[in-house]
Amino acid sequence: MKPNYWVVSICLLLGGIYPSSAAPPTVDPKVLHVINRLSFGPDPEDVQRVEAMGVERYIQEQLSPNSIPEPPSLTSQLEQLETLHQSPVEIRREYQPPLQKGQQPTPEEKKAAREKARLVMQQAIQARLLQATQSPRQLQEVMVDFWYNHFNVYAGKGLDRLWVGAYEQQAIRPLALGRFRDLLEATARHPAMLFYLDNWQNTAPGSPGARGRYQGLNENYARELMELHTLGVDGGYTQQDVTTLARILTGWGYRLDRQQTDTDSGFYFNPKRHDFSDKVFLGQTIKGSGEAEVEQAFDILARSPATARHISYQLAQYFVSDRPTEALVKHLQERFLATDGNIREVLNTLFHSKEFWEAKNFNAKFKTPLQYVVSAVRATGTQVNNYTPLSNTLQQMGMPVYGCQTPDGYKNTQEAWLNPDAMTRRLGFATILANGRLRLSAGNQTQNEPSLNQPVDALQLTSTLGNSFSQKTQRAIASTPPQLQAALILGSPEFMRR
Repeated sequence: MKPNYWVVSICLLLGGIYPSSAAPPTVDPKVLHVINRLSFGPDPEDVQRVEAMGVERYIQEQLSPNSIPEPPSLTSQLEQLETLHQSPVEIRREYQPPLQKGQQPTPEEKKAAREKARLVMQQAIQARLLQATQSPRQLQEVMVDFWYNHFNVYAGKGLDRLWVGAYEQQAIRPLALGRFRDLLEATARHPAMLFYLDNWQNTAPGSPGARGRYQGLNENYARELMELHTLGVDGGYTQQDVTTLARILTGWGYRLDRQQTDTDSGFYFNPKRHDFSDKVFLGQTIKGSGEAEVEQAFDILARSPATARHISYQLAQYFVSDRPTEALVKHLQERFLATDGNIREVLNTLFHSKEFWEAKNFNAKFKTPLQYVVSAVRATGTQVNNYTPLSNTLQQMGMPVYGCQTPDGYKNTQEAWLNPDAMTRRLGFATILANGRLRLSAGNQTQNEPSLNQPVDALQLTSTLGNSFSQKTQRAIASTPPQLQAALILGSPEFMRR
């Protein structure tokens, strides 16, 4: 039986010593583990719900996100973000239309255009944080985080500040638990990726379209496609393979002129800039055939054992341990190859592996700033209507949403994020959130500014987290004044991990 609420409260107030007849509530560590890994952390109802339904049913439910109804409040908020539902072509036309020849905007017009374009980025960030904190389809949200970092696009590069939201919504989110081959192609065709890694300019030298800004081979995307997206840095390819893949990808880009329809993604293959010669890529002959060459190259990459190993290692590192065992990686690699890259099946295998359930891996992954901030909001049950403070916090912690400049994306290991400055910032965030001073609620109509939240109930927070603290942490919490206990919980070593 769980102890009486008032007994526990009084004990906390008097120094945290529970009477011998009343033990603090305990939760099966496996329940907490599966919630912490398949989601951004428990909300006030998750532990009880998973205990009732069972761990296995929870896993299968999360692996089938479309079976989980979204709350109407979440759906309503997402529908209000109009730019979220626009194609790259529509967004470009509305928020940054190309200048007419000879046209020179005034400083006022430039400022107005910047302000208008900023809305697109604001809504993209709001949508990401809204879904991460509130959606019951938590594994899908976790995988969106995983895949966006895997196929990273930096919002600070030119047109990508307009396109990263559409990129996530159209190329990554719908396929986060689907087939890797489909995900690979969706990201490769999206203007956000084509612009970020410069393949939109990739042109066969001497081709009819080689003029102006289209003057020759650009190997940026071809290199990252193999090194980061598929085979991995030790995937067995050569510099010649990089050059050959760049030749295969010539003419693979986008076009945003007025002839495009409003529903067009903007992708466009230009045969006038393509190298139509026969090619040998990774030991296989690809006949010069235009756009079909790229499809064949994607098939080769997606079905390569090196790709299966690379993706398997990254999944094992994300969900199990910073240094996953060779046996686990091989197990996942075999499943990847046997299912033709079915991500759902690979994850199902991972979640039933002995390594996933080894006690030494429980609470062993250090949270990234995004995971920490989102898990804190979920654990406290804080209602969020204003996401700007969360976005600003992530900026200060060094992990702005869509803000990783390098194509390898944000790391998810302890080494990348555990340092004194980071811990100081996390503790500051924990204190402000616990005290209800982060102003995450909707603005007051009379004051026209976000309002304060209620301070976090430390006892409820402890219950939400399954009272999964060490004896040392429990003593520290108990010896702290009640008004500081929630902040101490959010700043505890246990809460820094998942």
